[in-house]
Amino acid sequence: MPLALLALAVGAFGIGTTEFVIMGLLPEVAADYGVSIPTAGFLVTGYALGVVLGAPLMTVLGTRIPRKRMLMLLMGFFIAGNVLSALAPAFGLMLTGRVVASLAHGAFFGIGAVVAAELVAPEKKAGAIAMMFTGLTVANVVGVPLGTLVGQTLGWRVTFLIVAALGVAGLLGIARLVPELPRPEGGVRIRSELAAFRNVQVLLAMAMTVLGFGGVFAAITYITPMMTEVAGFADSSVTWLLVLFGLGMVAGNLIGGRYADRALMPMLYVALGALAVTLAVFTLTAHTKAGAAVTVVLIGALGFATVPPLQKRVLDQAAGAPTLASAVNIGAFNLGNALAAWLGGLVIAAGLGWTAPNWVGAALAASALVLALVSGALERRTAGRTAPGGRVVAAAAAREATAAAPAGH
Repeated sequence: MPLALLALAVGAFGIGTTEFVIMGLLPEVAADYGVSIPTAGFLVTGYALGVVLGAPLMTVLGTRIPRKRMLMLLMGFFIAGNVLSALAPAFGLMLTGRVVASLAHGAFFGIGAVVAAELVAPEKKAGAIAMMFTGLTVANVVGVPLGTLVGQTLGWRVTFLIVAALGVAGLLGIARLVPELPRPEGGVRIRSELAAFRNVQVLLAMAMTVLGFGGVFAAITYITPMMTEVAGFADSSVTWLLVLFGLGMVAGNLIGGRYADRALMPMLYVALGALAVTLAVFTLTAHTKAGAAVTVVLIGALGFATVPPLQKRVLDQAAGAPTLASAVNIGAFNLGNALAAWLGGLVIAAGLGWTAPNWVGAALAASALVLALVSGALERRTAGRTAPGGRVVAAAAAREATAAAPAGH
């Protein structure tokens, strides 16, 4: 794998840290600005919406900019947003900083996935995408816990300044290590990029992204009350449970990237099916500490095992105009997170208990599996339509060869 992927992974590490670290620092931020915890929660919601809207917007605006330069520009947005968040004297400016930083998120991963895939041989594309996303998964193991600890001891503003410094490291790495890739022939045309969304396979892959990864966040969003109220963990143990979840994400991401290059659709079938079963079983294992800890790791692993194959699926199906589709698929992950968190909150509010979101997650993952099976069936049907014609041509060629052969041969 080329060193350029390391630069992309460093940028992904910074983005992953700033996305999730705010969840552990909400009490400190709320107290500093004198707002309620629910109001401070807009810092999470605003970031997610910024990713969903910013992914296509920034990608379209950058269609005429070489991909390396666009990645550097996006890291500039990321740095500026985190510096503004760190120095903001009022809550409104802090929220603005979060939104500015979020604008870089979807387009960075979308364009970065295209660049990563172009840096390696065709049979290694999913592995290259997984290598870039390793930065995001490692952020949940290292960046988020350390950022939370720093924020709770030295102040949350220090955490965001450190995250901005990570952005600077990513920017310098991209400038130094990522090569100037040739632009697509004829440039990147918005009309061509939008045409990819007429492909039903692209839309199916994005729907799988929303539902599949949404299944993970239906459970993980409410992991704290589930672990403390049901499993019996102390509040201080939740951080380490999230580290276990992050370790599962790292392992699943690498496994998904490796096997997606060998058999993409079978990898999706297995990961989504196992994820649906694991989330359903979590309603039982959440009642014991050991069972809960093991299940959290499995959810992280199975959930992120779907990321490289889904991203590669979009790139494959949108071949020739993959940039916008790739970025929008990153927004689909965040859309799934928001949808699942909302649905999980609904079942809790309905009095179904702290483990009820696990059933929501299982249903979402099972729905994604159904779409994957539909996608695979459509692909086989299309291949089946072309296969008979191929056999007819081959048979005709064989008859011609026989007729041309000398008699008695």
